[in-house]
Amino acid sequence: MGRLVHFEIHVSDMDRAKKFYGEVFGWSFQDWSEYAGMPYFGAVTGDEREPGINGALMQRQSASPEINQALNGFACTMGVEDYDSTEAKIMENGGKVAMPKYALPGMAWQGYYIDTEGNIFGIHQPDENAK
Repeated sequence: MGRLVHFEIHVSDMDRAKKFYGEVFGWSFQDWSEYAGMPYFGAVTGDEREPGINGALMQRQSASPEINQALNGFACTMGVEDYDSTEAKIMENGGKVAMPKYALPGMAWQGYYIDTEGNIFGIHQPDENAK
C-alpha cells in the first residue's frame, strides 16, 4: 500500500477551476457534491487504460494561498505531449508561470504554473533530447 490513488485540488471558484482544467488538460468532471456535503467535482483526467490517476476539485475551506508562499502540500505534475502548446493554453486560460520551463537533461522538459485558484502545478514533457 502507499500508492497515490486520488488527488484533490482546493478551489475558490468551482466554475472557473473546471473551465481552466477542462480547457488546458481536457479533463471532464462529475458532480459528487451530494456525497461530499460540499461543492466537490470528480476529475476524470484521461483514458483508464493509460497510466495516471483521477482526482477532484473541492471547495476551498480557508483563505487562498498567498503569492510567493512556500508550498504547503503536494504539487501535482501533469504529463503533456507538447510543452509549449500546453503552456500557451495555461496562459490563455488565466494561469501564470511559477517556475519557467527547464530541462531535466536527457529526460524531459519541466515547469511549474499557478492556476486560476492560486495553486501550483507542474507540466512534464518527456524528451530524451532535453538539455
